Amino acid sequence: MSLLDIILLSISLGIDCFTVSVVCGAIERRWLWSVAMRSSVLFGLFQALMPLAGWLALHFYAARLEAYGRWVAFVLLAFVGMRMIIEAFRSSDEHSFIRPRKLTTQLLLAVATSIDALAVGASMAVTGYMSLSSLVLPLTLIGIGSLLMSLLGHWLGIRFGSMASRHFRPELFGGIILIAIGVKVLIA
Repeated sequence: MSLLDIILLSISLGIDCFTVSVVCGAIERRWLWSVAMRSSVLFGLFQALMPLAGWLALHFYAARLEAYGRWVAFVLLAFVGMRMIIEAFRSSDEHSFIRPRKLTTQLLLAVATSIDALAVGASMAVTGYMSLSSLVLPLTLIGIGSLLMSLLGHWLGIRFGSMASRHFRPELFGGIILIAIGVKVLIA
């Protein structure tokens, strides 16, 4: 895999992080460095660690990883997506399920959007990455790329979220996007 391939892979994996971060920023509507950084670091960390887990799992559980990994990602994303859609139709004074500032929400979204990276790690095991040391560069680029894309997404969501939220509900849009990502993972 060339450096260009690794960069393109990093962008591909970071797209889900970017999209979810845009929605989180639109829900938040104001910039808080601690929230944006923690969320982005978690997205980058999980996007980098899941391929490592996939690479390791290929040696032990290749068939189960392929059979169940996609379903786990789909269920997590569909659950969060459905909750966001339901929340979009609640009145504003009702209790909110999706709170992008909460660590538990950030962890759930980071795990859910990175599960498809397990398959990437498994494919790395059969495309020439035979040692852990050979994974350092690709995993670092994937993590940094996802972190940067998450920060950009968060900023764009905050910057344009208030304008957009006048025309549509960010939670509804976010829920649909999460379900679509889950379906993409399931059929890919």
